[in-house]
Amino acid sequence: MAGPRSTATRTRLSRDLIVDSALRFIDTHGAQGLTMRKLGAELGVEAMALYRHVSGREDLLEAVVDHLLEGMLPSLDDDLTSTWQGYLQTLAHQVREVASEHPHAFPLVATRHPAAPWLRPPLRRLDIVEHFLATLGSKGFSDEQTVEAYQAFSSFLLGHLLLESAQQGAETGPVEEPLDEGNADIPGNDADLDLTQMPTITRLRPLLSQDKSAQEFEIALETLIDRFEMSLSQ
Repeated sequence: MAGPRSTATRTRLSRDLIVDSALRFIDTHGAQGLTMRKLGAELGVEAMALYRHVSGREDLLEAVVDHLLEGMLPSLDDDLTSTWQGYLQTLAHQVREVASEHPHAFPLVATRHPAAPWLRPPLRRLDIVEHFLATLGSKGFSDEQTVEAYQAFSSFLLGHLLLESAQQGAETGPVEEPLDEGNADIPGNDADLDLTQMPTITRLRPLLSQDKSAQEFEIALETLIDRFEMSLSQ
C-alpha cells in the first residue's frame, strides 16, 4: 500500500513550502476545497506533519493572504511614486497584478477577517497601510483627506478586482471555516496589534475607525453620475 513519503522528505517541510504549496493548490482547485488532508497528500505527508508548521487551516489561509501581499511595496515603480497620482497608479496596478495572477486566491484577501476592523481589503497589511497613509500625507493630503483616500481607493480596488476574479471563475464567497482544524486565532480585533513601528496608523487610527460607509456610497454614486453626464455632454 502506498503511504506517505519517507521521514527524510517530511523533515524538509517548512512553513514557506507549505504556504507556497497551498497557494498553488488554490490556484488550481480554489480555496473552498483546501484541507490539511488534501494539502498533506499533495506534499506526500500525513496532515499531522503540517501542524508542526501551521496551526490549522485558519492559520494557513492567513499566511496565504500575507504571502500574496508581501512583495507589493518593493515592486512599486519608483519613477511614478514622486507624485500622489503616480503612487496610486503603481499601487493599484500591483494589486491588480496579484488578482490577475491568482484569481482564485485573491478573494481570500477580500473575505478573510482583517487584523483590525478599520483595515480594509485589499490594502490590509499594516506595512502597506502605513506606507499609503504616510505617502499621501507627505504629498499634501490632510489627515482627513488621507483616510478618505485610503477608504475610497480600497473600495475601488475591491469592487473592480473581485469582479475580475469572478469573471475568471473564482468563488468570491467566504471560505467555510472548519471547527476542528487547529486553534488559530481568527483576526478581527486590534487589541493585540503591535503598532510601535506604525506612527502614521497610530495617529490616524481614530479617523480610520469612523464608519462613513453611507457617505462614501453617496459620494461614489454622485461621482459615477457626474462621469455619465460628462460623457453624454461630449
